[in-house]
Amino acid sequence: MSSKAEILKRIKLNQPDLITDLPDLSLLGSEDFDILETYKTVLKGIGGDPVEVSDYSEIINYIKSNYNLQKRLITTLPELSEIASLDWNNVDPHSLQDVELTVVKAHFGVAENSALWVTDDILGQRISPFIAQYLAIIVHKNDIVRTMQQAYERIGNQEYGFGTFIAGPSKTADIEQSLVLGAHGARGLIVFLLD
Repeated sequence: MSSKAEILKRIKLNQPDLITDLPDLSLLGSEDFDILETYKTVLKGIGGDPVEVSDYSEIINYIKSNYNLQKRLITTLPELSEIASLDWNNVDPHSLQDVELTVVKAHFGVAENSALWVTDDILGQRISPFIAQYLAIIVHKNDIVRTMQQAYERIGNQEYGFGTFIAGPSKTADIEQSLVLGAHGARGLIVFLLD
């Protein structure tokens, strides 16, 4: 018997007992904290801006006041057709290179890291949140969960072609600790927290 075979045989004979019970993760996220305030604090800490709104008209007014409507704005939401284009879903992704602002709606958010869950069915195109200069994501306040464990439970076994968590604007830092926003994605993220 070769030394390799001997080593593998000894390893096989000395395996620990298999543990079949998974740990109970229900305690995670059971801490009592204000979900909305935690979400806003974490989002600000990673470079995003939370804006509380009661309806889509407030979102439209905010965008009119803070973005140049002469530049290209796109959305998947018919409620925002007054200020943003809806007819871009089937174009070549490369043609989106001049988008100033993309506005989409998230399925839900996560308070502990301010992440927002989006999938291809609400993005229009996978590239849309990453190619725009600025990104705005709408999430209902009551659709924010405490922890990633709760987020994964909510996702469950959903079928989708593409899904991702987005938290804050694009950012990178070098060895000298210089933080750069917008290095490989949106330079800014506004999260509209909808009642």
